[in-house]
Amino acid sequence: MNIKEVNKIFRKSIIKGYFEPELLNLDFKKSNVKHPTITDGGLMQSNLLHIFFDIDTGSDYPDGDEWFIVDYLFPYSIKIPDTIKGPDYLTTIAVEGEKNFWHHREMIRFKYGKSKKLLESLNFLETKYKEFHTMVEPLEKDLK
Repeated sequence: MNIKEVNKIFRKSIIKGYFEPELLNLDFKKSNVKHPTITDGGLMQSNLLHIFFDIDTGSDYPDGDEWFIVDYLFPYSIKIPDTIKGPDYLTTIAVEGEKNFWHHREMIRFKYGKSKKLLESLNFLETKYKEFHTMVEPLEKDLK
């Protein structure tokens, strides 16, 4: 096996064995939304915002067993406030039907050398979810 394959297996096992069960304990549930580029299923607390784990990006790096990417996805063509558009917050993913979904990608580093930071990483992931959800929560009425 090469480093890319090993890192993908390790990342998937840490997500399935730790992050997903812990998020489910924090009132997340399985998402019914399909991500345009990530094949594995996601999680959500509200139907407005979904999270997906990207195990592919950076898996070819030597330290790829220490981190992965979380994609926070708004799976609707909704009008996002200009103040949160841009590379620091939300960018778009084009989908079929000339629609755009808004999303944000965040690196989750769960290990620093020999020191595991699983709880800190989980707290960061959940805090970021709440932050993004709060930013666009007023838009949820537009989806109904």
